[in-house]
Parts: sequence; C-alpha cells; structure tokens
Amino acid sequence: MKSITWLSPQDAPDCFPPPDQALDDPAGLLAAGGDLSPARLLAAYQRGIFPWYSPGQPVLWWSPDPRAVLFPEEFRCTRSLSKTIRNGGFSVEVDRDFAAIIDSCAAPRSHSLGTWITTEMRNAYLHLHRLKYAHSIEAYRNGALAGGLYGVRMGSVFFGESMFSRERDASKVALAHLVELCRRNAIAVIDCQLPTRHLESLGARAIARAQFQSLLREHIEVAPRALAR
Repeated sequence: MKSITWLSPQDAPDCFPPPDQALDDPAGLLAAGGDLSPARLLAAYQRGIFPWYSPGQPVLWWSPDPRAVLFPEEFRCTRSLSKTIRNGGFSVEVDRDFAAIIDSCAAPRSHSLGTWITTEMRNAYLHLHRLKYAHSIEAYRNGALAGGLYGVRMGSVFFGESMFSRERDASKVALAHLVELCRRNAIAVIDCQLPTRHLESLGARAIARAQFQSLLREHIEVAPRALAR
C-alpha cells in the first residue's frame, strides 16, 4: 500500500521518493514537509515534482499522472486571439515586475476566495527569480498591468505555475508571448501541471507521467537560463 513520504527541513534537498510512488487518492500526492529552499525546489522540478498546498497545511509535493503539457508547436492561436494580439493594445514584457505578477496571481478570484500562493510560497519564488530561474510574462494595456503568468525555466523546459487576467484575453496574450519565446529559446515543452478545459482549448494535452519524466531527462538543465527576447 502506498503512503506519502514525510520530509524534514534537515533532509537533503534531493531526497524525494520516485514519482511513481505518488498516491492514487489524492491523485499525485507524493510527499509532505521539508521546505521551499531554492535547492529543494530545483531538485523537485528536476524530478517533475511541484509544491501545492493551502494555508495551514505542510508543504505538499505532487507528481500527477497524467501530466498536462503544452508543446509550443501545438499552441492553438485562434483567429480572435491573433486579432487581439495585433490590435488589442497590449504590450508584453518579460521579468519587468515579477513581484506584481505573483501578487496578482495570489489575489482572490471571483470563483475562489482562497489562494495556494502563501507568503512562504511567494517568498520562495521571488528568491528563485533573483537567482534567474523564475520568470514572469506581463501583459500591459494603457500602462497598467492587465494579465500575465510566471514559472520556472530549467534548460529546455518551462514549468508554468500560475496566470491571471484583469482584462479579457490578457493572460492568453501573455501565454502566446511565452510560446513565441519558447520557440526562440528552443524550449521543448511547457509544463501545465494539471489538465483544465481552458488550457486544453489552447492546445495543452495530457501525457503519461512516464513520458513526462522522459522529456525531463532529455531536456532538463540545472543552470539558470534567461528568456532571450
């Protein structure tokens, strides 16, 4: 019978169990505890594991099966979105204001008053940003932040974490820009973690955990990499 592994902050950053030991219920839960130090976070991403938990819970580590991914060449840019990108008045920046992006992603949504982006989580990704692993894509309109996303780049993999919109299609504009950056920077896959209808409408699809692990072995790198424009 499977059981989750409990981690201590004193444990080595890379002491995660194999992802295929993740629970079936709740699906993908692999470990709990530890910390959100850069070394542990990077070790987790390298293994296809990510943190996701609510306030008051220990850090929970997940490796779902199947895994939602978006291959840049499969991005579905509709005629309507293409028109918005050309004529919608949006300008897009990279890493201009990472803190504003993560704070906007953490803000309450109309369909959910809570957030999984705790203060601890926020500080951890700000640290990764300072180390040049975490990046933000920001869509501005009339000088105001309208939407965006953030995630972690390791080699030829971009691990998407969260996105938000204050104006219609603003997050889609940011995602389209990320896809273009992935093409320019030879990034092979965008990790979307869990399947959603919204992401599927944009070309994301679910693949087996084993296939995702194979992609990581082929494309992951530990050194920080910029998103060259």
